Amino acid sequence: MAQAVESVDNDESSWHGIAKVERATGISKDTLRVWERRYGFPSPQRDAQGERLYPNEQLRRLRTVKWLTDMGFRPGRVVAAPPEELEKLLNQAREMSGSSAAAGIARRSELDGYISLLRSHEVELLRRRLAQSILRRGLADCIKEVIAPLTTEVGEAWMRGELQVFEEHIYSECLQHVLRPAIHGIQRAVVAEGPRVLLTTLPGEQHGLGLLMVEALLALEGCHCLSLGVETPLVEILRAAAAQRADIVALSFTGRLPASAVLDELRQLRDLLPAAVELWVGGKSGALRRAPAGTRHLAGLADLGLALAQWGGTRAATGLA
Repeated sequence: MAQAVESVDNDESSWHGIAKVERATGISKDTLRVWERRYGFPSPQRDAQGERLYPNEQLRRLRTVKWLTDMGFRPGRVVAAPPEELEKLLNQAREMSGSSAAAGIARRSELDGYISLLRSHEVELLRRRLAQSILRRGLADCIKEVIAPLTTEVGEAWMRGELQVFEEHIYSECLQHVLRPAIHGIQRAVVAEGPRVLLTTLPGEQHGLGLLMVEALLALEGCHCLSLGVETPLVEILRAAAAQRADIVALSFTGRLPASAVLDELRQLRDLLPAAVELWVGGKSGALRRAPAGTRHLAGLADLGLALAQWGGTRAATGLA
């Protein structure tokens, strides 16, 4: 560290304090600190007073990241991306047609509008706008294009201290208000010929918006869904799976539980569930990439269709269809 500080003192123009980085990139200090903790980038040095110092290379990379997020790329995809991946994403963005770029800007503006309504506590208007988006786009596209990225942004804004806890709760209530009736409407109109899916979270996982989005998409695919809500003890998951004759148990994770606890609970659940019952896990926990054998990890909502197709194929192959 002493060597790094010495190089800063010898060539101050190559290093930049956090206030200068904020001005040069348009990324707030709070966001820079959150990204540092969550993604490991940026990774500043410290001067003799303990203040953050960023080299030119990181400043240039942050400008690229800011441009890509402004174009609609999610922070989780670009902040931790290595330089070569960022270059590929830049090329993709540059090749976008004018209409595609305009669509990305319009989507960014729409998401900002929802955040603004939440911050100004326009609850009824926020509900109405979300419901209108479902009607305009259709439920599946609205979830993938609006609700999923918006939910991520709300969570990140809360982590940066830009939203209060009660405002995050208001957002959750608004989504429940618009998605639950949509799910009930689907269940009344569609014959459930797909698998019986039990949805919940483990104790300690208090957020169920991921479950709600998955339930809506599964209902559209003709699945028979039963949500237990959040924080269901292992023994109750097993009892519910047996009572409801579940084909699939689906769990959502936000990354708030320790990885060791996640893996231990998943191993226990996988061992205790009947072999014919599939265990699906999804969300932001890095531990899910090391999920035990016999567990299906869904990296995103887009994986649901393939997972259902493979479930059907497995049932047909084993003569259970």
